[in-house]
Amino acid sequence: MKLKLIRANKTKFGGAEVYLSRLSSELKNLDIDHELIYSSIPKFLPSWLRVILFNLKICFKKDNNLYFSLERISCPDIYRAGDGVHKRFLEIEKKSIFNPLHAVYLFIEKRTFNNSKKIIAISNMVKNDIINAYDIKPDKIRVIYNGFKLEKSNYELSFNNLKKEFNLDNNSNEKIFLYVGSGFKRKGVKEFLEILSKLKNKNFKAFVVGKEKKIKYYKDYVKELNIENKVIFTGPRTDVKDFYSISDIFLFPTRYEPFGNVIIEAMNFENVVITTKFCGGGEILNQDLIMNNSTDYSIVEKIDNLLINDDKIEKLKKENLKIVQNFSIERNVQETLEVINEVIN
Repeated sequence: MKLKLIRANKTKFGGAEVYLSRLSSELKNLDIDHELIYSSIPKFLPSWLRVILFNLKICFKKDNNLYFSLERISCPDIYRAGDGVHKRFLEIEKKSIFNPLHAVYLFIEKRTFNNSKKIIAISNMVKNDIINAYDIKPDKIRVIYNGFKLEKSNYELSFNNLKKEFNLDNNSNEKIFLYVGSGFKRKGVKEFLEILSKLKNKNFKAFVVGKEKKIKYYKDYVKELNIENKVIFTGPRTDVKDFYSISDIFLFPTRYEPFGNVIIEAMNFENVVITTKFCGGGEILNQDLIMNNSTDYSIVEKIDNLLINDDKIEKLKKENLKIVQNFSIERNVQETLEVINEVIN
């Protein structure tokens, strides 16, 4: 029996893909034989058809392999629900189930959860969504939070790396806000910008890091909000840790996020982190800074109070750094291997 890790897309920037890379590296360090399986279905085909063909291809040639899947497929041994529950996502976003892609996802998702021997949920929020959406028995689901390769923040180095490109001033006392992620609508970039525009204290700079097809809309929107001189859109970057290192507040007003690697990454690099109760990663944070939803603008007053209280900001940064020490990739792999061994035995 060979362990096969399954994910359709292969990209540098997706949260699940980054996690898969980290998991594979740790398995190699432990001399555990495994293989990464990605989709080879042509990209020119419609997305809903690619999903169907990938599922058929993977399940047809399963043989005696152990499938550890990060993708919705109808034949996993273990399914890691890193993408959350699509049925729940459609409810929150009020999407039409008559869209062929959504219909296909729902068809396969139901079989994914029912046919898995074990399910790994990456937050308690996701576990509860699985139970409520598909009536899965709780003892089939194990919550294993995401893991991160813990690193020490180096403010001076990161500041120097970015100083020239973004005209940063070392003598400025302005606070730096950060958003990281692709898929701006679901992850709340519009709300991020609206929160910034409502702040009384305008002594800040904000970076929006990530890929977005409709970037012109957001660039026009900052002008409409009259904060275009405060917000910088960087596009996707390979030096994201430099942005984490120089930032003070990581603001992530997402509509739906199963966990969000960005949460623990921001904590690791000593950021105050603010998100919504629809972000699984929020479960490990100070609950005073959890928004009820992406448009819960009561957070504005709390942020304004933070901006005039350096001691409070530093205290929250240190608290987050302490918490995140429990979320290493090594711990995550150890707990994941326990689930794999349960299935094998």
